[in-house]
Amino acid sequence: MSSLRISEIFFSLQGESNTVGLPTVFIRLTGCPLRCVYCDTEYAFTGGRKITIDEILAQVDAYGTPYVTVTGGEPMAQPGCLDLMTRLLDKGYSVSLETSGALDISKVDPRVIKVMDLKTPSSGEMGRNLYQNIGFLDHKDQIKFVIGSEEDYAWSKAALKEYGLPERCQILFSPVMGQQDPTDLADKILADRLPVRFQIQLHKLLWADARGK
Repeated sequence: MSSLRISEIFFSLQGESNTVGLPTVFIRLTGCPLRCVYCDTEYAFTGGRKITIDEILAQVDAYGTPYVTVTGGEPMAQPGCLDLMTRLLDKGYSVSLETSGALDISKVDPRVIKVMDLKTPSSGEMGRNLYQNIGFLDHKDQIKFVIGSEEDYAWSKAALKEYGLPERCQILFSPVMGQQDPTDLADKILADRLPVRFQIQLHKLLWADARGK
């Protein structure tokens, strides 16, 4: 029976993306090959427990919400993630995938809403960006730039143009909490007329770094 190593399954408000504020079930898979310097889920790098997909679906059903986010760690590091997402979709859930952009997403069910990072210079993992993944994104999907410095902002702004990103999918600019002043970032976006969605991590404003929120 197919199973996945899971760090946690919890119910909270979506803190990011274009469904921010909606009650959502989060399935956090264990493991990640990246080590971004601003990572706030290092506890998901190891541990967790093996859970069958049937058991995961039963837990999700109990919350009674149509929105499910598959996250990590890096969920694509576990091949069974693909089957999990398809089975959730077949049950009628709206499924989003939060992925680092460092692993191949070509086999992800096209119905999944992909929220993919492009790692900025200050992440320490910019060299892991798999740029061919951009070709597997469409209008419902989102690319997230986590901005921690002036260099990050300039790099992200250049990437929008170089890869024609606003014409392909939705764009999210998110400040690194405690590092990038959010008002300063918002002012830059307005001054440069960027076609992006500014976002702050809602869950951190509400619950700080509480696990399971």
